Amino acid sequence: MAVEQVLIGGTWRDANFDGTFQADNPATKEALPAEYPVSTWADVDEALSAAAVAFHEMRQMSVDRLELFLNLFAHKLEENAQALCQLAHTESGLPVSPRLLDVEMPRTINQLKLAAVAAGEESWRMATIDTKSGIRSYYAGIGPVAVFGPNNFPLAFSGAAGGDFAAAIAAGNPVIIKANPAQPGTTRELAKLAFEAATEIGLPPAAVQLIYHMANEDGLRMVSDPRLGSIGFTGSKGAGLKLKEAADKVGKPIYLELSSINPVVIMPGALAERGDAIAAEFQTSCLMAAGQFCTNPGLVIVEEDENSAKFLETLKSGFAAAPSGTLLGKGVLAGLTANLKVLEDAGANVEVAASGEGSSAGFTNPNTLLSTTAAKFLANPEAFQTEAFGNCSLVVKAKNLDEICQVIDSLEGNLTGTIYSDTDGGDDPAYDQVAHHLRVKVGRLINDKMPTGVAVSPAMNHGGPFPATGHPGFTAVGIPASIHRFAMLQCFDNVRPSRLPRALHDENPTGHTWRMIDGVWTQKNVG
Repeated sequence: MAVEQVLIGGTWRDANFDGTFQADNPATKEALPAEYPVSTWADVDEALSAAAVAFHEMRQMSVDRLELFLNLFAHKLEENAQALCQLAHTESGLPVSPRLLDVEMPRTINQLKLAAVAAGEESWRMATIDTKSGIRSYYAGIGPVAVFGPNNFPLAFSGAAGGDFAAAIAAGNPVIIKANPAQPGTTRELAKLAFEAATEIGLPPAAVQLIYHMANEDGLRMVSDPRLGSIGFTGSKGAGLKLKEAADKVGKPIYLELSSINPVVIMPGALAERGDAIAAEFQTSCLMAAGQFCTNPGLVIVEEDENSAKFLETLKSGFAAAPSGTLLGKGVLAGLTANLKVLEDAGANVEVAASGEGSSAGFTNPNTLLSTTAAKFLANPEAFQTEAFGNCSLVVKAKNLDEICQVIDSLEGNLTGTIYSDTDGGDDPAYDQVAHHLRVKVGRLINDKMPTGVAVSPAMNHGGPFPATGHPGFTAVGIPASIHRFAMLQCFDNVRPSRLPRALHDENPTGHTWRMIDGVWTQKNVG
């Protein structure tokens, strides 16, 4: 069987490889026929050198070409959406409709189009002009970016088309795509379309490159290589922290999305007012796509009373009756099984571990609901915050509001934190206290809805304190803010006007770019 080719330096060619791998169909547990290479350092080294050349060429290009590329790539995704979603379904087990074709593909296309607008409009650069001192500054591309894609969003977070890819290109950087081993075929087809678009627009040959897999030591060597400007990684905490350690040793910026249990606090008044409705919302959110969202509600905190007891019983019945979905692969199942054991060994009670009719025949786990007391949680918060990535959640029962706040104070950083409160204002004093503690623990504070949706909005923060991400000041979703991860601040002191980049000229480069001139944000020209 022929081994799939890598894309390096503008050419699809046979890899220098040491071993091969195959992806699985999670719905059937069968290995898929295509065989992919595990590249040696020779491939990585060549890709890095080619990307360095491409970056120098891209620095001299008009931003209009980046805008054209991103729009053309988005158009090619629209033209090939059905086939791409079918392949992604085969490799992920996620349904073609509505998940991939109706939700994730439009989101992916929209991200690329938004990145195109930002690249051409240039306000993301935050150009700052101080006419009195003769100093001007703006953000510009940082260098080649390696994007490590996750397994749970084969399109919208893919290294070959997702938010990190779009943001890195919009900033003017070439991208080295590191495929997720669970979806190599989907990544290959996305990379083919991206390369076609890049060639048609006239981007450098190595603006888009693809490597499927590499040895762990070569991955660590790659992220610490001086030719690389930055790294975007979405995946497991264990792998991400190893990459971060290697990058940190050489001062390389790396932006990680690692682990989040996304606490949901349900106030007593809300449970008394609409407990059944909240239980239904929670069950849908927790079990959707077998719980394999980075914002899956993995921790629910309630105050013990008759309404919270009824809420728990409703959840138990619902979890037991609902079908269990397909997990993304045997590795996800193994990780979920191991982490459920950590929670149980810490003292969590298994309220239910069962699934109803229609459950997946592939890699699957019974819908699992655990519980513990706030006192037990506070005695061992590290173990009880173990992320059981999948169709599982932990309910923490607190005696009072003070215990709820103590549990929140013991939490690590998370992507989201949700508070449900009643609609007549009875919970407001308690809400104020809980929100005060929760606000600093999460990137996005949510009221009265579950956290699984992540809107592609300029105001979105899909980030948070460690270990949700590697840096609390940046977001992986939300253009133009997400572009700044792959940019550096460049200052020009007493530089002659003809030598300045166009965004810092006296004349506004587009007529509508926002710039700060002498302390005022404006779209006007200097003077």
